[in-house]
Amino acid sequence: MSFKLLIICVLMTLVGCTGTPKTDQRPEWMVQADKDYNQALDYDGKWQVRLAEMYYRKAYEAMKKANEDGLFPRDDDGQSFSWFLYGDAGYRYAVMRYRRGDTEGAIAVMSDLLTRDIRDYERSAILQLMGECQLRLGQRDAAKESFSKALEASLCYYNGDNSVDRFNMMVSCYFIYDSFMDYGEYNEAAHWLGRMEKEFAVYEQLPDASPQIIEEYKGHLALCHARLLLTTGHVREANAVYDAIPASRIFTPLAIGCAASWLSDAGRYGESADMYARLDTTYARASNATMTFDKISECLAPRYLAEMKAGRTQEALTIGADMAGAIDSALVWQKSSDAAELAVIYQTHEKELALEESRTKSTIYLIIAVGALLLLLLTIYILWRVHRYNRLLTEKNHVLYEQIRQREQAETEERERQQAQPAETLSQNQLLYRRLCELMEDPAVYTDAEANRDTLARLVGTNYKYVSDALHECADLTPADFINQYRIRYAARLLATTNDPVGLIIEQSGITNRSTFARLFHDYYSMSPTEFRRAAKD
Repeated sequence: MSFKLLIICVLMTLVGCTGTPKTDQRPEWMVQADKDYNQALDYDGKWQVRLAEMYYRKAYEAMKKANEDGLFPRDDDGQSFSWFLYGDAGYRYAVMRYRRGDTEGAIAVMSDLLTRDIRDYERSAILQLMGECQLRLGQRDAAKESFSKALEASLCYYNGDNSVDRFNMMVSCYFIYDSFMDYGEYNEAAHWLGRMEKEFAVYEQLPDASPQIIEEYKGHLALCHARLLLTTGHVREANAVYDAIPASRIFTPLAIGCAASWLSDAGRYGESADMYARLDTTYARASNATMTFDKISECLAPRYLAEMKAGRTQEALTIGADMAGAIDSALVWQKSSDAAELAVIYQTHEKELALEESRTKSTIYLIIAVGALLLLLLTIYILWRVHRYNRLLTEKNHVLYEQIRQREQAETEERERQQAQPAETLSQNQLLYRRLCELMEDPAVYTDAEANRDTLARLVGTNYKYVSDALHECADLTPADFINQYRIRYAARLLATTNDPVGLIIEQSGITNRSTFARLFHDYYSMSPTEFRRAAKD
């Protein structure tokens, strides 16, 4: 949500700059309101949110009072700028209140703005935020109406067939779609996704359309489809849509973050962790990459959880250590930022802050104390998760090992029972299968890396087709699977009874490819060779 509001604020600033008068003949109250507004923009860009909110409020309240007193200039240019300043300062002030949880306060500001003669662009942004607030309060029907009015206002403002207007319409539709997705209104989300596709189809055909934006939004649209399909239970279709997205279309921080979140929701934790690592790297390259708790929440924490769920314990521990360092960094930055904000507020409102100074210091110390406590709790939590994971893995492997022993014992008893049957009661395939089993009692047969179906046929004096038929009928195995089964069991015995390196045991088993051995071993025993050895030794 914060990222969406940030983009809307930037677009509003760019659009609003075109309305600034060339000569400053404005009244003093408007000049001061403009200074407060630009001061707020500066603090907002530096994440000094308390100062930003204070100056947005001053600019908004000055414009509101002037409007109520009938002091707005009557000339077209001056009036245009006045309404932009009024609408944008009020919108940003409402955003600040919304971010800190004052939803009703944000709605009160926006309700005032919507009764004024502000431009359609500001009206669209305000109505979108109003819809967000109404969704947060559970007012679904009111939110739908606000979003519909927001689109109408956008259509009034962006009514040209040019790339800028079509792009802004796409952005508006995307944010409304995302809002409905966040609050579980999937039918409405599907409707707005369809509208975004229509706007994109128009944009794509424009001669001045940006190829880079076309690529970016093709990726965005596909991610939106995949998210909607996954959320509504169409898992296979969602995976197909995501897998069809070229990597070249996922390159912005927003797209990378959406992809990482989608992969985690889809249970593809390893890919999700890799995507979060890419997002972390993208943020690290940014010039304003100050570590904040928001970035820890958006990048490091989801990446840690993805690594853990993917079974990458060591990588997760590394991320956990990074999180601990990041929290320290964020605490330092937060403390420094708080101190700077408090200094400016003190200079601006010295008398007011004199009464609050002791309370402010206590708040700072409390933040530091809470941060330190959070760091301690996080460290304890990470250690507990690692310990619990290792304990559960050990218990699981012990159970698996016992099951393996019982299974192999049962197979041995069955083989002995078949060996004890009179030869005259057995079919030709059963007799051949018995001879093959007797042949495999010699490890030299199957530990030969060159052993195959022809080898078995030659050793029992028959054709390889008869060998294949006998194995298929009696054991439901191919010759290759039959040989590999003995190789894996032989390797398992060596793992359990010797301290030889795993690599040496792999070579002794007759399988030359380590990755093939690891795959076959895991398929047969449901654990890695190292885990099997540990379970056997325990």
